[in-house]
Amino acid sequence: MSKTEDFLSKVEEQEIVQAIVEAEKNTSGEIRVHIEEHSEKKPLERAQEVFFELQMNETQERNGVLFYVCVADKKFAIIGDEGIDKVVASDFWNATKEVVISNFKNKAFKKGLVDGIIKAGDSLKEHFPYQSDDTNELSNEISRG
Repeated sequence: MSKTEDFLSKVEEQEIVQAIVEAEKNTSGEIRVHIEEHSEKKPLERAQEVFFELQMNETQERNGVLFYVCVADKKFAIIGDEGIDKVVASDFWNATKEVVISNFKNKAFKKGLVDGIIKAGDSLKEHFPYQSDDTNELSNEISRG
């Protein structure tokens, strides 16, 4: 079994997907989680590639957020599209990243991702509130590389 398959149980994965669903109920923002085993690239650089591979830059309001986890290398990054960068507080990305990493240090991987997703969702809700005509533009499922 690969490290990515061991990283989260199926139940934990479903709890993360449910956290995404809950976070997106209150916002037009889109949240994704991507997990891969290894990358030679720096986490932010690889996260940016994945962001475009998943077409997260194509949301109507440019308000996608990606949680990127590289399991074997113990690397993590969170990035968002330009619509988010224009409106969130300057410490938003680091504060959200710290929520995740502090849990990861205790091997609470699911909790770290869920807490980070909830934090991101709260900020998205403030800046991109849910509208009655909103559609789910991106899959909520965890992607793997």
